[in-house]
Amino acid sequence: MTDDRSVAAPESIRSWVPDAPISAPLRLHQTTVPADWVDYNQHMSESCYLLAFGDNADAFFHYIGIDEQYRADGHSLYTVQTHLHHRREVSEGEILSMTLRVLDCDTKRVHVFHEMFLGDTDLLVATAEQMLVHVDSRVGRSAPMPRELAGCLEAIHRVHAQLAVPGVVGKPMRINHA
Repeated sequence: MTDDRSVAAPESIRSWVPDAPISAPLRLHQTTVPADWVDYNQHMSESCYLLAFGDNADAFFHYIGIDEQYRADGHSLYTVQTHLHHRREVSEGEILSMTLRVLDCDTKRVHVFHEMFLGDTDLLVATAEQMLVHVDSRVGRSAPMPRELAGCLEAIHRVHAQLAVPGVVGKPMRINHA
């Protein structure tokens, strides 16, 4: 889902290389807020945060080898759950830089956490937590990942497991009546 607003992020390795260092977190995607993402309140519309995180996930998929050929062969990762946290407003023309970390993985699932920052600053704009499931799209069911993909994700997870787990991970949404 790449278009004119997307630019390469600082990550020097654009595709998985088994013996290369793994960034913690990964920095694979940057984008500029286009005019059509701005709503009647003059800031980025809530649905566009998910769109930007989806583009970040697509960059991650490319990084780990899930490309057009992988999908043509009948496999992909599908999102089964997403939890967004909006932290601040952004306006048209602002640059968004995103990170992604693998929180966990098994033979069929990948748990990831995205962070969106304003440009090259540490000003957190939003976060997204996602559960992805590996599927055999020919039969429409979950399926174990090929060994190479699973090994790639396990290697990334080992590096990312050294990072502190963000406090919002796994938290339910509710109103506390104290």
